[in-house]
Amino acid sequence: MSMRRWKGVVAALCVLALIGGAYGIALIRHGFSATDEPSAMERVVARAVRNLAIPSRAAQEANPWTATPELLSEARETFLDRCATCHGEDGSGQTAVGRNIYPKPPDLRAPLTQKLSDGEIHYIIRNGIRLTGMPAWGEQRDDNDEDGWKLVHFIRHLSELTPAQLKEMEKLNPKTAAELEEERQDEEFLRGGALAEPAPTGPATPSQPHKH
Repeated sequence: MSMRRWKGVVAALCVLALIGGAYGIALIRHGFSATDEPSAMERVVARAVRNLAIPSRAAQEANPWTATPELLSEARETFLDRCATCHGEDGSGQTAVGRNIYPKPPDLRAPLTQKLSDGEIHYIIRNGIRLTGMPAWGEQRDDNDEDGWKLVHFIRHLSELTPAQLKEMEKLNPKTAAELEEERQDEEFLRGGALAEPAPTGPATPSQPHKH
């Protein structure tokens, strides 16, 4: 490599280092709130790293299951049990948990997810994504991983759900009064409010004066 080219490479690396340093300083000054939206650069880098981390062999795997109505019904139950807390019944990610973690869960109906191969989606379901809220749902000993492959079909089906089907899913995944209250308190706290005091468990007993 010529001296001129070496100088160009060194200059480019210095510029990247300066940009990275400036971004780091700005991030530290701003803080590390999980309610923030990731920057465009973070999203691009995160997707690139995620895609590079998926082995090509896994990405090329074909789904061994066929998307029948019975299979989709079974996968729906798994989705409600494992995924709906963060991703929502409709896959949008607009839930109390999903809106307040970092990075935010993607809209599973959007092209950025749907354009992934079946093998790539399955690998993410089975192995999770490090440094995010996405857990690994697969057992490494389970070579078949039926639930994971069936979930891939249901994720493909999310954009086709009718309002009636979504309503039915909401009924199948009801929230208790305690869960609703907990979500309300979490959102109030994340907006800067004070944590609510727990409700008293019984009637207050007036204190008695000391006798001398």
